[in-house]
Amino acid sequence: GCGYRLGSFHGNDVRTVAVPIFESDSNRRGVEYQLTEAVQQEIKTRTPFKIAKEPYAETRLRGKIVQIRKNPLSETQFDDPRELQYTLFVEVVWEDLRTGAVLSEQTIPVETSGLTLEASGDFAPEVGQSQATAKQQVVDRLAAQIVDRMETPW
Repeated sequence: GCGYRLGSFHGNDVRTVAVPIFESDSNRRGVEYQLTEAVQQEIKTRTPFKIAKEPYAETRLRGKIVQIRKNPLSETQFDDPRELQYTLFVEVVWEDLRTGAVLSEQTIPVETSGLTLEASGDFAPEVGQSQATAKQQVVDRLAAQIVDRMETPW
């Protein structure tokens, strides 16, 4: 086709979705709450779905942060990090609570480069950029990717 579509990119059979707090295998706490809140906000903004508590929801979007990386991209002559990259890797499953069917799933192992649901952000402390800013940028990108996976396939 020409790339146009009439109507919604989301199915008409789902009205509500529960998004419990993402799980995390990392020892860095707080990111799971930040990511869950960003996903919920993205769902409210970009989809026709309503956020509901789990007993009242038709579907559930579960997520798990499987890895958080903070890698230096460049260093000073004294081996201090000059620029760093903050990366989150997640697994996400969207399931229909009425039937038990999996509507969408992204659970590719972290080792499979290029196929994992991930987002990265760079920051340079030397010029006043912070890890907190990079983390928020990564969380927002990842939330958008997760909600993109909730669209009905062509």
